Amino acid sequence: MEIQRVPVSVYAEMTPNPGVMKFVANKRLIDVDHVEFANIEEAQISPLAAALFNFPFVKNVFISTNFIAVEKFNVVEWDAVTQELRQFILAHIQEGKAVLTAVPQPKKSDEVTDAAVAPAYAEDGIEARIIDILEEYVKPAVAQDGGNIVFAGYENKIVKVQLQGACAGCPSSTLTLQQGIKNILQRMLPTLVDDVVPA
Repeated sequence: MEIQRVPVSVYAEMTPNPGVMKFVANKRLIDVDHVEFANIEEAQISPLAAALFNFPFVKNVFISTNFIAVEKFNVVEWDAVTQELRQFILAHIQEGKAVLTAVPQPKKSDEVTDAAVAPAYAEDGIEARIIDILEEYVKPAVAQDGGNIVFAGYENKIVKVQLQGACAGCPSSTLTLQQGIKNILQRMLPTLVDDVVPA
């Protein structure tokens, strides 16, 4: 029996953030949860992201397991560049070029977050429950919009989260925090969550 390879495909998808377009592949792109690059210097561990920064309109690149969210400067309209970017990303993947060549080192803010989360697990289970809810109910929805959410802390019934990718600069991110994430957490953890704020 002959094994046939599934051809690689990439399609473009709008996100709620008008400055970000999501390019979804039908294969796994990276083995880590996500990486984000704000400039070509940061992108040295990602040949694909570094190459995308050669387009003068690319402002930010967020890569998750099966999609790439590209944020642009307001110098062009998506209609003029989406197809070119889609073809560029598709060709990169089809040619077997690396998407990520090294595991990114945590930024100072990530180290603080990780350090803050670790003792919280030991102290009580509220933070662990919040993280589980974010992972199961919120993260998939945020990923559909081309972004990611990271738990950043819990104190005095206030949950701090960090929105990344397309969600970071989205005009509706405040609405997402207040009506989406806050409602879910208050419904699932009544009396334990008063508010959700950006970190």
